[in-house]
Amino acid sequence: QVQLVESGGSLVQAGASLRLSCTASGRIVNDLVMGWFRQAPGKEREIVAAISRSGATTFVKHSMRGRFTISRDSAKNLVYLQMNNLSPEDTAVYHCAAAGAEFVSSIYYDDKQYDYWGQGTQVTVSS
Repeated sequence: QVQLVESGGSLVQAGASLRLSCTASGRIVNDLVMGWFRQAPGKEREIVAAISRSGATTFVKHSMRGRFTISRDSAKNLVYLQMNNLSPEDTAVYHCAAAGAEFVSSIYYDDKQYDYWGQGTQVTVSS
């Protein structure tokens, strides 16, 4: 069993930066594909970014590339989502997700592929 706890969400102004953290317990992050998803009010959940078991393969959704970065700290069993130049359209609840994977370079893009979810952290960006 894997427990995920997100932190770092806040109310910020447009143009600000935030770094979200996801703490994993129960398994080490090197054994897991990790992802960040977000869900805005009235909208479907969408993938934001994902990182492979090895950390060598990452994905950021096209609309967020250049602003968002996913990374991991294996020593701390943490995964980060660095978000820069935030806009009101980034307002959402951000969830961390994890799944086991056979291959160290695998990335998962579909929320149905993830087995474990955190409760989420609220990010609100004011204009």
